[in-house]
Amino acid sequence: MVIPVTIEIIKKDKWYVAKAVELDFITQGNTIEEAKKNLLELIEIQFEEMKKLGTLKEYLEECGFNFDKELKYPEFIGLERSKVSLECL
Repeated sequence: MVIPVTIEIIKKDKWYVAKAVELDFITQGNTIEEAKKNLLELIEIQFEEMKKLGTLKEYLEECGFNFDKELKYPEFIGLERSKVSLECL
């Protein structure tokens, strides 16, 4: 089974941080390619472990995936930058 994953990448100091938006997994790397590679490897390892434990389907359903008759997955709408007041500092 193949599921779609939206990868968000940001630069944080000297690191590139990759996040699988629908799955809430995060990794980092020295390059964009390394961060993405690490993320896909992490997903594979986590899915293998969850499958062994019998929790993979439950986890995916918590992430918004639906397995009724055909696989339905959360629709990625977009990203938006906003501002938050830091008056508490």
